[in-house]
Parts: sequence; C-alpha cells; structure tokens
Amino acid sequence: MIVSIRRISKAALMAGVLLTAACSQTSSDAPKRQEFNIGWSIYAGWMPWPYAQQAGIVKKWADKYHIKINIVQVNDYVESVNQYTAGKLDGVTVANMDALTIPAAGGKDTSAIIVGDYSNGNDGILLKGASDLKAIKGKQINLVELSVSHYLLARALNSAGLALNDVKTVNTSDADIVGAFASPDVTAAVAWNPQLSVMKEQPGAKEVFSSADIPGEILDLLAVDTATLKANPNLGRALAGIWYETVALMKRQDAEGKAARAAMAKLAGSTPEAFDSQLTTTFLYSDPKAAVAAASSPALVTTMTRVRDFSFSKGLFKGATSADAVGMAFPGGKTLGDAQHVTLRFDESFMKMAADGKL
Repeated sequence: MIVSIRRISKAALMAGVLLTAACSQTSSDAPKRQEFNIGWSIYAGWMPWPYAQQAGIVKKWADKYHIKINIVQVNDYVESVNQYTAGKLDGVTVANMDALTIPAAGGKDTSAIIVGDYSNGNDGILLKGASDLKAIKGKQINLVELSVSHYLLARALNSAGLALNDVKTVNTSDADIVGAFASPDVTAAVAWNPQLSVMKEQPGAKEVFSSADIPGEILDLLAVDTATLKANPNLGRALAGIWYETVALMKRQDAEGKAARAAMAKLAGSTPEAFDSQLTTTFLYSDPKAAVAAASSPALVTTMTRVRDFSFSKGLFKGATSADAVGMAFPGGKTLGDAQHVTLRFDESFMKMAADGKL
C-alpha cells in the first residue's frame, strides 16, 4: 500500500528549528546555476514528481530552460525537509505546517511556488463506540504528536467547543498506530491514509471529523530556496511546467491517464486501486488558475494564522516569545508576523505563468 509519511517527530522538529538563518543564502550570494536537486517523499499528492522524471517530462521542461533538474527520493519525509533546510536540496515537497515549523522557523527563506493539493479526507479522527465528536472529551487520543494529526485534533476540538486540555494525547508513531487502535484499551485516534482506511474497518470505529471538514487547511506544497529561485527563475518556470503537464495527464480518464496513475502507484509501492482510492480524498490543484486563486485567497492567511498559532503554542518556534516571530508573505503584499524577517513566502507567480500560458 502507499505510505503517507507526512510526519514530524519532536526530535526532528527541534533539529530543524535549531538551524539558523546562516543556512539560507541572500539573493546576492546565490549563484546562477545549471543543475538543481528537488527532494520528494512518498505521498499520493507528490507522486507526479517521480513519474514526471521517469516519463521524460522533467527533462523536456529542463531542456527548454537549459538547466538540469534531479528529482531525488528521500525515504523519510522528515529527513527530506531537514536536508532541504540544511541546503542539501534546492527544493522539497512539504506540508504547509512543516514548511513553517522547520525551514522557515529555522531562518531559511523559503518560497512555496506550487500549491499542489490539500487533504480532503486523507486525515481523520476515529472513536470507538461513539459517533459524536463531543464524546472525545476526557479521552486519551493516540496520534503522532506535533504533526498535522495534532493540528487536525486541535481544529476538531475547537469546532466542538473543546480545547486540547480536554483530552490527553498519546504519542504514537504512524508505523504503530494501526496496531495501537486495535487494542481494546485504545478508543480514540487520529491518523492519515493508508493507516486511516485500515483503522476504519475495525469493529465499532466511527470517523467523527476529517480534513474534509477543514478543506484547504492541510496543504501540500513544492517549496524552493528563495535565494536560489531569485538567481535562477527558470527553475521555477520549469518546475511549474513539469507539475501542470503531469497532473493534467494523471487526471485524464483515458488509457494514458490510467497508465500514468498505475505507474505512480508502482513508484509508491502501491496498487492502482489503492492509489486511486487515496486520490479520492486528495484535492489536486490540476488547474493553475485554481491554484493561483487558492494562494491569493484571504482564506490562506486565515489558515496560516491558525497553523502558526498552533505551532507556537506547542513550542515549535524554539526561543520565540511570540507567534509573530516567523514572518510570512502572501500574494498582493499581505504579510503575517514579522515583516522584517519573512522566511516563508507563498509565491503565485510561476503558477500564474502556467495559468496565462506563458511558460
């Protein structure tokens, strides 16, 4: 089955946030280059990248701009983000919360140039023997702490008039969560697919909240080092071209589209059926106009405010005295947090070039 590994261990997060701004070059330092490395890890919404390399789409667009792009698999998601933060990769596939709490909080100026998808049911909260979210009060909840699961739990509790201190979380790795939920002693858990789909089959299990209840909040991005991008804008153009050509192909319902999805499933160690099932709960921004609209919407600012407030409350901005410590920039000149120290930028310009047919 496909393994979704958008997970962050506390140790890995602390390692990420302890990195200083020194690991990110300024635009005047960054050299013009010909070759770039983009990291990825296995997740349904990121499988277009390795497929594009396999199918020659990466080479096609890189050749157009006279550069070379290597799409590099990193088996562990945390490690991929940490490698990017340390400067070993020029870009990486990453969830919005993790882009904020690892590279950006560590001082690495990062640009999210492609809003690829959002979880639309890939993440969920399960209870045994109850179908009402409010029954979660007072329970022990097994989940991967300080991950998107923890954020989902916080949002769910808020929607029910509850707070995080109304429950007790039990840190459980994604590798162990299915087995833990099978225990009679465990009556509540938060998980993501494919584990979530397996856990739903357990007797008495009911999904009481999912990422479909907060659409657009758990986002999956392609992030690139800002200085590298400024010095080498053709990298952004090529990456946008690669993404939209590949996603358009995988969305097709003809034989070519089916073959592309089957190839992606194989690259993920999955079956075509399991991969297609995950895509039903992954909202892919295959239309660049829709992606530009999502990146430019006030809703993104609201989402990132919630994400940064949650992250700060959990100590993920190490040493910071305020949630405003990490500055974020959005299309149209809007900023959030410290405008003098912006380290996470939602840059819609390359998506807009794709939408306008100018790549």
